[in-house]
Formats: sequence, C-alpha cells, structure tokens
Amino acid sequence: MGKLRFATARDVFDAFPSLADDMVAAASERDPLAFLAELAAGPTPEDAVSFCAYMLPRRDAVWWACRCTRTLARDPMGVEDEALAAAEAWVRDPNEDNRTRALGIGNSANRTLPTTWAALAAAWSGGNLSVGEHPGAPAPPHLTAKAARACVLMALARVPATERRAKLRSCIEGGIRLAAAEAM
Repeated sequence: MGKLRFATARDVFDAFPSLADDMVAAASERDPLAFLAELAAGPTPEDAVSFCAYMLPRRDAVWWACRCTRTLARDPMGVEDEALAAAEAWVRDPNEDNRTRALGIGNSANRTLPTTWAALAAAWSGGNLSVGEHPGAPAPPHLTAKAARACVLMALARVPATERRAKLRSCIEGGIRLAAAEAM
C-alpha cells in the first residue's frame, strides 16, 4: 500500500503557502483526508475545494476539476466545450502538445466559464506560461491548484443554492476517492 504525498494537512500548507490565502480554516496536524472530510462538513465547505485542489497531484487535480464541472453542470451536455476537452485530453495524455493546446485555448477562452479554468489548470501543470517561439516563465507549482479551485468554485456558484451543499459533498467525496486511490 502506498501513501499520500502529504502526511498531515499542515504539510500541504507548508508545500503551498498560497493555500492559506485561499481558505478560512487554518492548517492542522490531521491526516489530509480526515481534514478534507472535516472541511466538507464544516461551516465553510468551500475550504474543502481549496484544500483538495492543493492536496491532489497536478494531473489528479485537473481530472477532479473536470469531473466536478460535469457533476455540477445543470445540463451535462452544456459543458461540452473546447476548453474542457483540452483539459481532459491532457489528463489522458499529459504530454507537452496537449499542455500547450490547453494553454492556447485557456488563454483565449472566456474566463468567466469554469471550463476555461480547467484548461488553465492543465496548461499550468508545468512547462512555460507562454505559447510560441519565445520561452516564458516556468509555471509556479501552485497554479494548477489555483486554477482547479477556480474551476470548481465557479461551477459550484452556478448551482442553485438548494442543491449546492449536496453537489459540493459529491465533488469532495470524488476528491477523497481519487486521493485514496493514489495512496493504494
């Protein structure tokens, strides 16, 4: 049996200092999956979205954001767009061509759509932040988590308030299953 990348929730905060800016809850010495479950049941369950995006490895975080976007969509066919397709293509085959395709699409797509942020999460998973012959700056390690978080929270904001908590719980449970599978 393998193990999670992080032994405690605090380890996630230590690895990604920007996480503290994205959450209300403070770091804990708890097991990351137990901490995630507590956040989901707590007064600010959106913190669970932030923590999950940072806790998961980049590829898993992008896949999780894509799955959440589909779960949270009122019309599942309504999320069939180029940006989501690019993110999912990168997850299936995380090569540089798929990453730069996601970057190009994410940079030119409507930033008010959750699916754009899924593409950016894939695009910011590594490599350069620019497309073309001029090399850009390398992607900072926290950008995939930031974009995956934005994707899920934007999709969640489109869910009617009466359904939001249950749908959020479904997304977090998916993140927990994904992280637990990573530990197998």
